[in-house]
Amino acid sequence: MKKHDVLRWIERALFAMGLALAAWCAAVLLEAQFHRQLFVTRIAAPVLPGDSGDTDAHAPSAGPAAGTLLGHLDAPSVQMSAAVLEGSDDGTLSRGAGHIEDTPFPGQSGNIGIAGHRDTIFRPLRDIKVGDPLTLTTADHTYSYRVSRTLIVDPDDGYVLDPTGEPTLTLVTCYPFEYVGHAPKRFIVQAALQAP
Repeated sequence: MKKHDVLRWIERALFAMGLALAAWCAAVLLEAQFHRQLFVTRIAAPVLPGDSGDTDAHAPSAGPAAGTLLGHLDAPSVQMSAAVLEGSDDGTLSRGAGHIEDTPFPGQSGNIGIAGHRDTIFRPLRDIKVGDPLTLTTADHTYSYRVSRTLIVDPDDGYVLDPTGEPTLTLVTCYPFEYVGHAPKRFIVQAALQAP
């Protein structure tokens, strides 16, 4: 086989790989656009304790299924807009931001936890500043928050999701943002609910 033929095969292989990567990127972008549009047409309100008509407020109720659309999160100062889905598993986080299990739902008091990938949905958070606004929109209400602090913690520092006395929104993503592979730290954004 001549050198010219080898180069031609390499060229064709690289071209085919480029086309495959471009198709994969297009599929990811189309899926993200689909989930953004889904928010506009249909938001599933979470099933919260006491919302099902029960007279017993302490009766346990099943939460929404993983992947259920809960709302929409916006950070206009960094041009971030993300659908918020129930759950923080990899499948859910590949489609949007995820409500962290065992934290309150929007509208409940306490510390609402939302996770997202640093290289997709939550990438703009690298530029967020204390004082920036955040809005969390559900089927029946829009909640306005203001960033109160940002911090970098270890992955096992779960105290950032501890219950709070004041309504709080905590966003969690991996850190550093440019790290290749599994990032060793977590970037945290905490925001306080603003009076209407």
